[in-house]
Amino acid sequence: MGVAVEEVLKLPVLEKARVQTHVYDRQVDWISVIETPVENFVRNNEFVLSTGVGCVDDVLALEGYVEDVIRSEASVLAFATGRHLYKIPDRVLKLAEKHELIVMEIPWEVRFGDILQDVLRLISEENRQEQQRTEEIRQELINCVLNGKGLQEITSIIYQNTGIPTAISDHNKQIRANQYFDRYYIDVLNGHELSQEGTLVETEMDSDHPLSHYIETYEIGDQKCYQLTILSNYKKQGYILFKPKDDKDLTWVNLHILEHALTACALYFVKENAIEMTEIRLKDNFLLDLAKQEREMDRALFSKAQLLGYDLEKPYICLVGHIRFVQPEEERTSSTMPQVKSSSINSRNYYIQKEVTHAGDALHRRTMTTFDEGEVIVYLETDRPDYEETANQFLDLIERRLHELLKGITISWGISCHKGGYQTFHKSYEEAETALKIGQQHEEGERTFFSDTRMNRLLMALSHEEEIGAIVSDTLEKLIDYDQKRQTELIHTFMVYNKYNSNVSQTARALNLHRQSLLHRLRNIEHLTGLSLLNADDLFLLELSVRLWLLKKVDA
Repeated sequence: MGVAVEEVLKLPVLEKARVQTHVYDRQVDWISVIETPVENFVRNNEFVLSTGVGCVDDVLALEGYVEDVIRSEASVLAFATGRHLYKIPDRVLKLAEKHELIVMEIPWEVRFGDILQDVLRLISEENRQEQQRTEEIRQELINCVLNGKGLQEITSIIYQNTGIPTAISDHNKQIRANQYFDRYYIDVLNGHELSQEGTLVETEMDSDHPLSHYIETYEIGDQKCYQLTILSNYKKQGYILFKPKDDKDLTWVNLHILEHALTACALYFVKENAIEMTEIRLKDNFLLDLAKQEREMDRALFSKAQLLGYDLEKPYICLVGHIRFVQPEEERTSSTMPQVKSSSINSRNYYIQKEVTHAGDALHRRTMTTFDEGEVIVYLETDRPDYEETANQFLDLIERRLHELLKGITISWGISCHKGGYQTFHKSYEEAETALKIGQQHEEGERTFFSDTRMNRLLMALSHEEEIGAIVSDTLEKLIDYDQKRQTELIHTFMVYNKYNSNVSQTARALNLHRQSLLHRLRNIEHLTGLSLLNADDLFLLELSVRLWLLKKVDA
């Protein structure tokens, strides 16, 4: 921060001074008294006072001194003439003109202390005014967020006060606000413009502002774009993109304004995330309560649902999915895999929720979704006659996309009946949960409709009878014990054998076993149970016992 040279030259203490070169558009950030040697004692935009004491009658020494001041990028060099230096040589003035250094002569009787005092007071006053201005802008930016305004208003305030085209994107690099920032450069930075590529370069900024260390510079052709990362609680929330016409526009004041804008943007995203998380929690609690408790469908409940964006007067079926995630080996050992394939529960749920909404929109059906202890609960608007076909289309859309986004994910589904579908949320959930439990006897990723589980539900009812439980235990006890101790799969082998109607060849192929190995297993089953697999009654008893035992495990 500093003042324009023209303002400094208007000070009364300098009214007798004579400017020997052109007055260039420069500013003064500081003032000091420096004699030869200059070395690194003079900084950029400094007003340098000198008596020329080290260059008496030596033009070359004076020229060298001026060259050192020029290299330091000072704004003004003022010589006190009348004692050591009487006249500044023309060659020195030409050198100063060439490098746009303002050179002036001050009468010997004018005290340096008076000049220092007045220039520093002027700089201090200018700094105070700039600080007051930036403080007002900071307050305006913060109030913008607190009063419910958005990112577009923030970019507008930045542009009005700096004249720098600005855009703001979220952490996915989706542009949320833009104020005269060329869309072409945004597309290049986000990789959407294939004809050009933005290159991140390391550049040292002239400014000593603390923010300059956090600015990323991108070169696009012969143009430069700058980026600041918006952070909150060490989490990346988004980016501020800005493209000044010239690097000189990145003044201390403008960087101050960008720094305040960064704070305002972080506050905005924190507020947005808090609102979003509150809405998600309200929706989750509402749907879980609707699913797990028998609720009276009164006007108050309908009103609350409407506030959350739900229409409970539509016909719905319930789908309950058990989520299983096994991260592929190559992803577990790679530290460079993108976050989208993370095994984090929040990440999984986010993408499942997103795909449920996407599938519902594609089929023009309303959806309501929540999560509970590793399960996803979905209510899907359907018509009664073809609800099974609609459910399958819906799940096809979800799983096709999820398998691309989240490798290693498998979801087993239980799907309720339609039965009119109106205001039967708790009953539909119980049906879908029951169907899911029954379906989990089989392979992961199965879809089980409640309407197809009549036999299983009958068996589940029978499994609670004590006498039947005793028969099952007596029939399978040795077989279960053998499987547990030897880590064999005799029960699974029997189920596959029974599925293929006692066809040994088909069963061996399905289990990937040699025929003799399969026959050995079947003989073991007969030996342990005391039943013959060639006897229809024994075969029925064994099948019934196994199915009841599996259902008992699911029900538990």
